[in-house]
Amino acid sequence: MSASTIETPVSSVQRLSGRTLKRALMAGIGRVLAERDPLNRINVFPVPDGDTGSNLAFTLASVREALLAVRGGNVQAILDRVGSEAIDGARGNSGAILAQFLQGVSEGFAGQQFLALGQLADASGRGSRQARQAIAEPREGTMLSVIQVFAQSLGLAREQGVVDLRAGYERALVASRQALADTPNQLAVLRKAGVVDAGAQGFVHLLEGIQEFIRHGRNAQAMDAAPIRSEQGVIASAHVEADAGHRWCTECVVSASDIDRGAVRLALDGIPGSSLVIAGTREKLRVHMHVDAPALLFETLASFGEVRAAKADDMHAQQRAVQANGSIAVVVDSAADLPGDSLERLSLHVVPVRINAGSTDYLDKVSLSAQGFYALLRDSDQVVRTSQPPPGDFRRLFEFLLSHHAEVLYVGVSRAISGTLQSGESAGAVLGSRVHVFDSENVSGGQGLLALHAAERAASGVAMPRLLRELEQLRAQTATFAYVRDLTAAVRGGRVPAWSLPLTRWLRLVPLARIGGRDGRLHIHGVCLRRRDLPSHFVSKVLRSVDRKHAWRAQVMHCCNPEEAAQVRSALLAQLPGVECPQVFDAGSAIGAHAGSGAVVLALMPRLPVA
Repeated sequence: MSASTIETPVSSVQRLSGRTLKRALMAGIGRVLAERDPLNRINVFPVPDGDTGSNLAFTLASVREALLAVRGGNVQAILDRVGSEAIDGARGNSGAILAQFLQGVSEGFAGQQFLALGQLADASGRGSRQARQAIAEPREGTMLSVIQVFAQSLGLAREQGVVDLRAGYERALVASRQALADTPNQLAVLRKAGVVDAGAQGFVHLLEGIQEFIRHGRNAQAMDAAPIRSEQGVIASAHVEADAGHRWCTECVVSASDIDRGAVRLALDGIPGSSLVIAGTREKLRVHMHVDAPALLFETLASFGEVRAAKADDMHAQQRAVQANGSIAVVVDSAADLPGDSLERLSLHVVPVRINAGSTDYLDKVSLSAQGFYALLRDSDQVVRTSQPPPGDFRRLFEFLLSHHAEVLYVGVSRAISGTLQSGESAGAVLGSRVHVFDSENVSGGQGLLALHAAERAASGVAMPRLLRELEQLRAQTATFAYVRDLTAAVRGGRVPAWSLPLTRWLRLVPLARIGGRDGRLHIHGVCLRRRDLPSHFVSKVLRSVDRKHAWRAQVMHCCNPEEAAQVRSALLAQLPGVECPQVFDAGSAIGAHAGSGAVVLALMPRLPVA
């Protein structure tokens, strides 16, 4: 047997081929994926958002998918692919650090067909330095410390004349485990929580999986297909205060022909934030930063190149998920409109829809507020459109929530009007029976009311089968109505014929629309004349089909028309006594892109008697 091939255990290994390296990396990645839940549960630094395991798993899962598609190749080709895919797929502070380390390692093997101990020592040292340089404020007691010890131990083994790759690697792994155990002595927050650093632990898991393959070859325990576990026990991050200053964990990839990393860092220094990581190459940077204003970050980076793969996770919501006692977490997409306080008081999590205007993309209600959306709709020369989030957005959130809850329920926008629900289904199908997808057959306020019911009942401890039955019962009687003051947006977007705009203006007609309670599609519900009492008349028309024997919940939203929305709410309270309706608030882009500025939206759902 060649020393470069590990198919069965051997006593000495001096080098690895590209094929063997690929299998060893797959084994290491499998170990991290299998341990993602415990990693989430010990995550307290730099913020206690309980997602380090999910972020490392998502980062390495993208590498794994790329490696599965590789056929043949030498060590350089394998590591080049690993570095590039890690930068593209990196998530979170820990994922970005690991990605830069892997990128640096790949650069250290330029022109190499095989992997030997001396080369691995040099490349790991390069990766360690690059990972540390990627951090705006590097701290000891983190993944950086363990990576550095790993690289130094490899270098020491080489200096001492070790040529056996297995022996040198195992010595470095022992040193890395010792460095991991020392992290609580270096970071007070870890010592207080009684845990090691989660990112550093994830890196050691990666090394352990690789060692397992180097030691046992094909006989190594297969872990790359391990299912997500729901570990029970103490959640360390539940006892650590969240970062109250910077709410959004924000990331994106910047691509250009020649990016000045120093200039990027200087520009980002002007943005209030923390946990800045800039990983990548001169052609592609993965930027991670905790900020209060994601839009400002993305706009700043757009001056350096094309910004893509933008995301922003609400760390306050993540902390609430960690601390929540219920077994069910409820997810909704941003096509749903919800009162502002609902996200603060309930275990309710949002996946943002994408908004596009020409070559610029935004995250709905994250990097573009409702007010910003209507300004864009009014001022942009480009057609403003909404598009579904990719399945990866749902999968990241589902995986994180499954680390802290037994089940996840996604209450999605109507399948008949958007492909967003299908993205959620695709992500859920990968994760198995613990993810449930419910088609609201609604949008905006109607979808929001169903999601609120789901979150409230989940918090009360109701089981999933009963919750789904309740939602099915409510869905048949939940509807969203809107009157449209101006069809300009609908005509520009191609949603209604151009001739309808001058016709409605000439006849002074206000179209009424409805969705819900039928087939999940948007229907014309009638027309009203432009009149001073339009809000009251609109409510009267809506209530003609309402069974007043029921108790009702309602929401009133508006597209830059708060005065008339307040009049609609007042008319509703007068005409439907006992209805529960919060103060009016902005309608989101899902309804605004169709209805345009000036529209007012009313959603109604019966209130179920709860035993």
